[in-house]
Amino acid sequence: MAMTQTIELQITGMSCASCVGRVEKALQNTNGVSSAAVNLVTESANVTFDETLTNNATLAKIVTVLGYPASIKSEHKPIDKTSETKTLATQTAIAAALALPVFVMEMGGHIFPSLHHYLNALVGEPMLRLVQFALTTLILFGPGLRFFTKGIPALLRGAPDMNALVALGTGAAYAFSTIATFAPQMLPSNSNNVYFESAAVIVVLILFGRWLEARAKGQTGAAIRALIALSPKMASVERGGKIIDLPIAEIQLDDIIHAKPGEKIATDGVVIEGQSFVNEAMITGEPTPVKKYADQQVIGGTINENGAFSYRATAVGDDTMLSQIIKMVEQAQGAKLPIQEIVNRVTTWFVPMVLAIAVITVGIWFFFGPAPSIGNALVAGVAVLIIACPCAMGLATPTSIMVGTGRAAQMGVLFRQGSALQSLQQVDVIAFDKTGTLTVGSPTLTDIHVVNGFSEPEVLSYVASVESASEHPIARAIVKHANEHDIPIHKTTNFQAITGMGISGDVDNHTVLIGAARLIDHHGIKTNSMHSDANSLAMDGKTPIYVAIDGQLAAIIAVSDPIKPNSKKTIEILHDMGIQTAMITGDHQTTAYAIAKNLGIDHVVAEVLPDGKVDALQSLRGKDDQIAFVGDGINDAPALAAADIGIAIGTGTDVAIESGDVVLMNGNLMGVINAIEISKNTIRNIHQNLFWAFGYNILLIPVAAGLLYPAFGILLSPILAAGAMALSSIFVLTNALRLRFIKTQTIEA
Repeated sequence: MAMTQTIELQITGMSCASCVGRVEKALQNTNGVSSAAVNLVTESANVTFDETLTNNATLAKIVTVLGYPASIKSEHKPIDKTSETKTLATQTAIAAALALPVFVMEMGGHIFPSLHHYLNALVGEPMLRLVQFALTTLILFGPGLRFFTKGIPALLRGAPDMNALVALGTGAAYAFSTIATFAPQMLPSNSNNVYFESAAVIVVLILFGRWLEARAKGQTGAAIRALIALSPKMASVERGGKIIDLPIAEIQLDDIIHAKPGEKIATDGVVIEGQSFVNEAMITGEPTPVKKYADQQVIGGTINENGAFSYRATAVGDDTMLSQIIKMVEQAQGAKLPIQEIVNRVTTWFVPMVLAIAVITVGIWFFFGPAPSIGNALVAGVAVLIIACPCAMGLATPTSIMVGTGRAAQMGVLFRQGSALQSLQQVDVIAFDKTGTLTVGSPTLTDIHVVNGFSEPEVLSYVASVESASEHPIARAIVKHANEHDIPIHKTTNFQAITGMGISGDVDNHTVLIGAARLIDHHGIKTNSMHSDANSLAMDGKTPIYVAIDGQLAAIIAVSDPIKPNSKKTIEILHDMGIQTAMITGDHQTTAYAIAKNLGIDHVVAEVLPDGKVDALQSLRGKDDQIAFVGDGINDAPALAAADIGIAIGTGTDVAIESGDVVLMNGNLMGVINAIEISKNTIRNIHQNLFWAFGYNILLIPVAAGLLYPAFGILLSPILAAGAMALSSIFVLTNALRLRFIKTQTIEA
């Protein structure tokens, strides 16, 4: 029997898309592995495998043997590029200091001929070449050694990467120049030139690009770092009758914790005494502080503003809402979108193709190019090797995903499935559950019409007694009304909930039925006499509920669930986006249509039982429509799963983390708009990155090979090629970082 497990490997040494493809292919070809997704930005791999066929250590070893040291990632750890950034900054500075004299000695003479004559007269050309050789050697075997120690082994394994291209390019320029310096007789007289400045400056530019890259990558992990920083270090906990300060790790379930004004809530819990306003913006994205009092839930990491209260811990450690959110954001940031498959297919053959083009370029220039043929062949070949940039290809998608999902988390939107990030921006129809989604979810009793022979207090007493055994929001509204009006509530026996129809129970030897007309009709009780009352209530947007006592129709009562203030505006914005809207509800058809008309909803499917919502969704689907369903994430789980995109909506710890593809951390429907905006902006950003990464290579590799030389006499310098290559990766990263500034759509709920 298969026993599947998913682990995350932390991998070092990957530098470009070809590395990603190589690691991914090795993992996917391992016996027992069902899926593997490697992320260049997070430098990690999510691997799902059968424990009976392979194990963690084997998977880590497979990747390590490839040349990319791997280990099991055991805890939440955001991207920390501080050490790498400092190292690259130091190496870049050293390389630049050594390369500057080389560049001035060689290129300065071309720009200012008088400088060339002055230096030759001062020390002579042989000495200038020796100085260039010495300085370039220090660069290549100092800061530039990383390209050779990683690139040459990769080349020997038959798996060349970006480091291999740089090593070959700079190594060729250096080797040729060294021969020209120490054994010029080996070369034709018209090819006796040195290219030390190319090798030196290429290393400087690529190191500089990687330094900027590391800085930008560090910024992409800002969302995770911010979430982790929310967790406080200490808490005031009751132990042995005393209040003591304990580390968060030592808090146990059911501990009583005291929250002081200005402190962070230590862990998830329920308020047992006192009250305050708590700022939950960092979790839900809602800026307005929420009042907390007895029996209210609090979330670890949120901030107690001005009051003091005590609360009982209901979740600790990895079970807290904050830990689950961090895990979800990490999973989303490591996701691989369908669009990434295009990149994977290209990058598997990209570096070998570049090597082939470089060899062909050298051959053409050597045999058919103008003098100095060897020098021109070298320049063109090195330029081709250096200009090629699988780095930008590998960064194009994951950087946008990381920054986009991180910004989404700050807005209270969590993408559980990477595919939803891509598909949500293509949605054609969004269907909403009514109760708790379009409405507040806290109905109130508004009307009661009794049949002759029954009194209001009597009927309400029977109804409230039976409803007291139910947890339904309508039941709570009726019980609350009875308590407020001193209506007695009696013990109920034989309580039964009839799915999608209503409830029944015995009170003081009287059988009570409460529910939809179909429940009463099912028991052979006529409801015709109250149909007009029911229709009138429904026209007002209220939900009519029939009551029968001992086989006789007794009354019709009505409850109303207020519409959320932001529901109508959300529907309007969706229409402006060209998205159709629908409402699926178990309400009476007249009530449903009244609410839909008020909100401007396009389609209504009413009187639907919970297990009928999936069929209702299918009835709304056009030929090629992408359909999303927005529900509370618990009762609507089948519909959330059946929709192309399931959007679970809830508040704080009530949200159903395991439901849907997208989770909104608050009850504000504007979160749906924010989710769509994030999706659109992220996918647009990915397209921009891929267009640049691919377009850059398609245009500049032929230029580097010398395509423009016959017509315009232009031959691209390897130094310019290195600068362009570095800029391509920087463009992709900085473009992705723009997603951090997506504006939040907010309307107070």
